[in-house]
Amino acid sequence: MRLTEADHARVSAAVTEAELATDGEIVAVVAGRSDAYHDVALHWTVLAMLLVLALLAWQPAPVEWLHAHLIDAWSETPPRWYLTFALILMAVTFLVARVILALDALRIALTPGATKSRRVNRRALTLFRAAAEKRTKASTGVLLYLSLAEHRAEIIADESIHSKVAAEVWGEAMAALILAVKDDRPGDGLAEAVAHIGKVLAEHFPRSEGDINELPDRLIVL
Repeated sequence: MRLTEADHARVSAAVTEAELATDGEIVAVVAGRSDAYHDVALHWTVLAMLLVLALLAWQPAPVEWLHAHLIDAWSETPPRWYLTFALILMAVTFLVARVILALDALRIALTPGATKSRRVNRRALTLFRAAAEKRTKASTGVLLYLSLAEHRAEIIADESIHSKVAAEVWGEAMAALILAVKDDRPGDGLAEAVAHIGKVLAEHFPRSEGDINELPDRLIVL
């Protein structure tokens, strides 16, 4: 999924149009992903290691077969063989799992939805504090953040807006955005969401005389 030049132009134009009727300022940001999820990959790797260890404990026959064919078919398999085989098997499992989970798409697919939501929200908050929070004279900035890999979005409003607009009011904008993203139309979804946000801002913060554009209208891609 990627944004074309036409998408950039469409979203930037939507921001400019939405701000014509309000003192609010909208900042649209798109990120390829919100986190690398390497810790999740490590968790799956450790789980795989424990799983092969459990399988070996349940079915130690491969170790006994190796000892019988390589050392002595008539003697009992010593404990060190089990421990050595387990160590080798776990090391191989670790290396194989880490190589496989180096693939971004697989790593993200194996990440629990709740974890992705938390990471997207955390990244959005960080960006909001850097790009919009208290960056306008009347604290009327809104961040629209879309994380493509996770198919998740966040709308975070500045203090003045948050005190007047409940979080659920942004639901229509979020629904339009996510639906378009699932249809592989992120540009359309962002433009529609911006239009919805603009309507909410115009209702609560209509444009006043002398209002100036305090934040950039262009779509920011990370």
